[in-house]
Amino acid sequence: MFDQIDHAVLMERIRLRISDKRVLALVKAFLKAGVMHHGLFKDSFTGAPQGGILSPLLANIALTALDEHFHTQWHTLMGTDYQRTKRRRAGQGNWRLVRYCDDFVVMVFGTAEQAGMLREQIAEVLARLGLRLSVDKTRVVHIDDGFDFLGQHIRRQRKRGTNKLVVYTRPARKAVQAIKDRISERTYRHTLNQSLGTLLASLNRMLAGWANYFRHGVSKKTFAVIDHHAWQRIARWLLRKHRIPRSQLRRFCDQGWRFAEGSVAFRGASSVTIVRYRYRGAAIPTPWTIEAAAAS
Repeated sequence: MFDQIDHAVLMERIRLRISDKRVLALVKAFLKAGVMHHGLFKDSFTGAPQGGILSPLLANIALTALDEHFHTQWHTLMGTDYQRTKRRRAGQGNWRLVRYCDDFVVMVFGTAEQAGMLREQIAEVLARLGLRLSVDKTRVVHIDDGFDFLGQHIRRQRKRGTNKLVVYTRPARKAVQAIKDRISERTYRHTLNQSLGTLLASLNRMLAGWANYFRHGVSKKTFAVIDHHAWQRIARWLLRKHRIPRSQLRRFCDQGWRFAEGSVAFRGASSVTIVRYRYRGAAIPTPWTIEAAAAS
């Protein structure tokens, strides 16, 4: 997405916050430094170098243009309950942007046509920066069909045993498959030289970090599926390492069928307590608001 970003437009946005000419010169030099591709040097007239240390920050700065566009619409047209109710009655719809780095979603209370109109608006805002929407990743979907955002699958469903519709957040399929692949990678044949305790400690750290990210959703069943996959991979790893029949796996367990060695036992994702949902209010404090940026 950011390989075609306009350097002049980006530098103009950076100058809104930074006045130090030495810093600006360094940023500009970074953008113009060029890249090595298959041993050949290539000048960079547009875009931010992929993998560059500053590229994620510069991309985030560029997309503040999108924040400002929707911020203005929200506070001028939909900032109060009265304004939103009036717009709904008139069939105009309401919407709000949620963005994290280069991933964003626009939540629309309205029709599919209004959502399509907003997609065109976003394309226009990005075009001014030399950017374009990803055709593969940009979709207009109904909340009942669900969508993936930041590794989470968000979907409205009927609550079991009631007629109440509830929005559920679960780990997305891609996120689940990614952690399964990482578990498999750490239990391949090339890791047979390490001890069981080292393997379990490594998996515990990885799964605890992954589960902590997803602990605020409906994740209990998903955690159990991940742990089952990990258990099967560890079992296969032990069978290969010690060349023993499956009936002897019990000797590597301490409680039931929990794998352990010394003081290290397999805990898995299920050891992380699920806390649904962490609500921080409608206004999350930030050290640099859009109003402050405009005032400076």
